[in-house]
Amino acid sequence: MGQLVKLAREDGYAVVTLDHPPVNALNAPLLTELEAVVAELEGDESVRAVIIHGAGEKAFAAGADITEFPRLSPDQAESLSRRGQAIFDRLSALPKPVIAAVHGYALGGGCELAMACDIRIAAESARLGQPEINLGILPGYGGTQRLPRLVGPSRALLMCLTGDPVSAAEALRIGLVDLVVPDAELLPRARELAAKLAGKAPVAARLIKRAVYGGLATTLAEGTALEARLFAEVFATADAREGVQAFLEKRAPRWVGR
Repeated sequence: MGQLVKLAREDGYAVVTLDHPPVNALNAPLLTELEAVVAELEGDESVRAVIIHGAGEKAFAAGADITEFPRLSPDQAESLSRRGQAIFDRLSALPKPVIAAVHGYALGGGCELAMACDIRIAAESARLGQPEINLGILPGYGGTQRLPRLVGPSRALLMCLTGDPVSAAEALRIGLVDLVVPDAELLPRARELAAKLAGKAPVAARLIKRAVYGGLATTLAEGTALEARLFAEVFATADAREGVQAFLEKRAPRWVGR
């Protein structure tokens, strides 16, 4: 794989490492490599969960590469925003759970990347925020949309309008992250969770993601109708038959992914 985004496969899950010192800024080459990694993971049925984390001690990802901004025209800025959004949307749509293991700074695009993941584990050192207003701009990779869906519109506005980051403890309190652990335990806990998720029924995991994210984009009635359709769909799978039979026989299920 590339030089800025590393992909390692472990037992049933993959670890994606952003490696762009000193703070893993999301410049254009890194985004290109991230998109290629996501494309590779889309079709890899042997990978049933994904971890994304940042190399080094300073940051998960400290946002976009600001040195690219002075030469952007409005049209180029829109293209940059749409491209980043498309990559993060593609990551979010992976048919397997994606875990962000966040340490240090996760600011701007880094916070938006973490929010595009399904589950966020934060180290105690983590600081998350959308500081774009301090540059006279606004979030461009989905921050104004994903943040209010996680923490509510009022708190999202407070974070975006002040540009102030929140600590890991505060991020947990407001629902921006799901778990806070000591820094030394971040990757071990992420690996533990990834292994657990990789051991679950892969078809059911994929359909659960479709139900949750599909429901968020529509009304409650339409969301429950979607759930019913997916409930019917899963009952046509070998995994559903195996899961029920294994439960009745008091043994561990053997998932086949179909």
